[in-house]
Amino acid sequence: MNRREFLQTGGLAVAGAGVAAPRTAAQTARRPGPHVRRYTPLGRTGLRLSDISFGASQLGAGEGDLVRHAFDQGINYFDSADSYRSGDSETTIGEALRGKRDRVYLTSKTITSPTDRRDALMRALEASLRRLRTDYVDVYFNHAVNDVARLKNPEWHEFTARARQQGKIRFVGMSGHAGRLIECLDYALDTGGVDVILAAYNFGQDPAFYQKLTRSYDFIARQPELPRVLQKAKANGVGVVVMKTLMGARLNDMRPFERAGATFAQAAFRWVLSNPNVDALIVSMTSAGLVDEYLGASGGQAAAVDDLPLLARYAYRFGSSSCRHGCGDCLDSCPAGVEIGEVLRARMYAVDYGDLTLARDEYARLGPGAAPCLTCAARPCANACAHGVPIARLLAPTHRMLGRL
Repeated sequence: MNRREFLQTGGLAVAGAGVAAPRTAAQTARRPGPHVRRYTPLGRTGLRLSDISFGASQLGAGEGDLVRHAFDQGINYFDSADSYRSGDSETTIGEALRGKRDRVYLTSKTITSPTDRRDALMRALEASLRRLRTDYVDVYFNHAVNDVARLKNPEWHEFTARARQQGKIRFVGMSGHAGRLIECLDYALDTGGVDVILAAYNFGQDPAFYQKLTRSYDFIARQPELPRVLQKAKANGVGVVVMKTLMGARLNDMRPFERAGATFAQAAFRWVLSNPNVDALIVSMTSAGLVDEYLGASGGQAAAVDDLPLLARYAYRFGSSSCRHGCGDCLDSCPAGVEIGEVLRARMYAVDYGDLTLARDEYARLGPGAAPCLTCAARPCANACAHGVPIARLLAPTHRMLGRL
């Protein structure tokens, strides 16, 4: 059996197979400083990935030292996409991890349409492989899915079957963080079309978080279906990786309230990882210091005693300005068809993440974006958000900030 034939079986790593054989927690424990303390099985795939892993949406050219630092601390799962930094993210990962391919898992993603053809999809994958300096990715995601028609496209299924056969991908995934998230995840799971899902999930989206605060169901958590879908994925053997775990990532705003070395980010990660239906999380890592801070929560499978007050303070301060990704309450409120949730997601990258480049790249994908809001006086979206996000006050300024005016 040659390497590609072996990859087609989805088999586990063996010597000479060219598939990642990650370090164990015991091996990384010998390293000084923060490091990965737990590796978790990713559904039925056989992959065992660092519970806190590297999200590369903000990784640019010349930042290979950051990737190598994460690797040195035990991170073995690097998540990128062909759209991140116009390909620079993948190129940087490929260069930084040269010679280490057998010790890491690499993923990529591509945004599809319901009419994409298999040959075009294959060209997108092959371009990612060249940038990543590899001849296969461990997971390839249909990216940012907010329309079931994209999952129903027979060309996508023909493409992934052919790419698997050729050993260019090992497993197929779907990522989502926008409108109709639950509908898309349910379809992907019910049809058996995915091995891995990557979904937006944080304490502010989970009804259980508010139950702990109020001792009764609180209407503010309007995504009661998200925990159900994560449980369904786990029951079906589908790997579950989550993102957007920091509910906007306003890290500096929380520094005055952090105590005893425990940070808001670590509290948010422990909350997510305490869910037995979550295998691992990815988070954008933009400095060695943040890598070390984030890994301080690795191995945590239960919230610490001071975590809930810290998370509650964050929810109180930013709950009315943070869009709950995939909630869908505002989907049909705009007669002009503005994709409100997607506009607010782009705004989050600019305002909360402080990353104008990523924000403008994501906003450019929305076509006219919130341009109709510039001349709208009716404000039909004013009360569309059950969480109190002031949609009507945010959309026009977002367009002025991110649109190509």
